[in-house]
Amino acid sequence: MISVILPAHNEAALIGGCLAALLASDAVAVPVEVIVVANGCTDGTVKVAQGFAQDAQTRGWGFTVLDLPGLGKPGALNAGDAAAAFPARVYLDADVTVSPALLAGLWAALKGDAPAYASGKVRITGQGATARAYARFWSRVPFMSDGVPGCGLFAVNGPGRARWDAFPPIISDDTYVRLQFAPDERHLVDAPYDWPIAEGLIALVRVRRRQDAGVAEIERLFPDCLQNDDKRRLGPGGKLTLALADPIGFMTYTGVALAVKILPAPKDWSRGR
Repeated sequence: MISVILPAHNEAALIGGCLAALLASDAVAVPVEVIVVANGCTDGTVKVAQGFAQDAQTRGWGFTVLDLPGLGKPGALNAGDAAAAFPARVYLDADVTVSPALLAGLWAALKGDAPAYASGKVRITGQGATARAYARFWSRVPFMSDGVPGCGLFAVNGPGRARWDAFPPIISDDTYVRLQFAPDERHLVDAPYDWPIAEGLIALVRVRRRQDAGVAEIERLFPDCLQNDDKRRLGPGGKLTLALADPIGFMTYTGVALAVKILPAPKDWSRGR
C-alpha cells in the first residue's frame, strides 16, 4: 500500500502537470492514496489540486488536499506523514513529472520486508541555454549518473520509514533521507522522471547555494549519517574528461559553483525556480 505525499508552496503553475502525470501511472497492484499538502499557499494551488479529485476517484485512489498555513517544507512533509494511511511512502515535489512506469517500479523495489529506499532515473531539465548547459553537465557527474540521488522524488517502505521520526527542520530533506540508508539499501528503478532546475544564472546560483548549504547542515547536525555517503568525487582526471566532452557545460557548472562561494546561503524554504 502506497501513500504519495506531495508538499506544495505556491505551485499553481506546476502542480497540475505533476498530478496529471501521477494519475496516468501504470496500474499498481496495491491501494494508492495521494496527499497534497498545500503549505501556506496564496495562489491557486489548492484549487488546481482539488480539480484532480474526480480523476483519482475514477482510478480508485484515495485523494486528499490539506490546505495548511505556512509550515516550511519539513512541516508539510510531517503533516503529510500524519495524514498517511499506508506504510510505504513516496515523497514527490510538485514540479516533478513522473513516467507511467515509475510508481509500479517503486512498489516493486519497496515491497520486501527489509528497509528500502528507491527512486527513478532523474532527467534534469531546463528551458534556457544556461539551464540546459548546467543540467547537461550535472547529469554526467557520478553522483547523478551512477547513484540514486532522489532529487525531487524518493520513496521508502514501512521498515525504511521507521529509520527516522519526524522530518527535522532542515534544508535538504532528500539528502537526509537518502543518508538513512546504506548504498546497498538504495534501489534505482528503471523508469525516468523529469526534474526541472532553475532558469538563468542568478537563479541557478541561488538554488546551488541552497543545496550546498543543505548538505553542510546535515554534515554538521547529523554526522552519523555520513557513514552511508557513497558520493564519489571526480578528481582532476575526471573533471578534465568531462570538461573536454562538454566545455560549455563545464564552464557553466563551474561558474555557478564559484559564484556560490562568495554569496551567503538563504535559510527559508522556497521552490527556487
